[in-house]
Amino acid sequence: MNIMLFHSAYGPRPAVHDAADRLRAAGHHVHVPDLYDGQTAGTMEEGMAIKERIGKEELLKRAVMAAAPYSEQGLVYAGFSLGASVAQTLALGDEKARGLLLFHGTSDIAPNASVDELPVQLHVADPDPFESHDWLNAWYLGMGRAGADTEVYRYPGAGHLFTDPGLPDHDEDAAERAWAIASAFLKDL
Repeated sequence: MNIMLFHSAYGPRPAVHDAADRLRAAGHHVHVPDLYDGQTAGTMEEGMAIKERIGKEELLKRAVMAAAPYSEQGLVYAGFSLGASVAQTLALGDEKARGLLLFHGTSDIAPNASVDELPVQLHVADPDPFESHDWLNAWYLGMGRAGADTEVYRYPGAGHLFTDPGLPDHDEDAAERAWAIASAFLKDL
């Protein structure tokens, strides 16, 4: 499986590369584009400042350019938090997308978004400061209206970026559960 894995607002931290290595060890081909030109952040605020300096449109342009050489083969788009938002945007616009794997984040759904039973899996903290219950319920319904086959896994008590062992949000048990479920999802695509 070809996977395009997008980093969070913290940038291409070691945890992102560790996640890519985990996926490669399972036999997947993983591409990890650097949307921040090598910049990483020590805090969420720093990461959001980098994102704002680059701009949403430029980030999406960089993501599209990174995915373009591989999209014809059928990609699974994946990402962490901000990267999940980017992955979702690209997957919903790519008719050859094979799947969408989201960790810690979602994005708005264009009113005209339409996919043909795209397999989607979301792993999110419960509660999550960036993904309220009301938002997630509306998002889930919106993904269904767009034609996605969506599964949502919530992790009570975990921090927002609970899969990143280098951050205070890390929750080892939740992270391992999420990775086990995500691995089965990818295997079935």
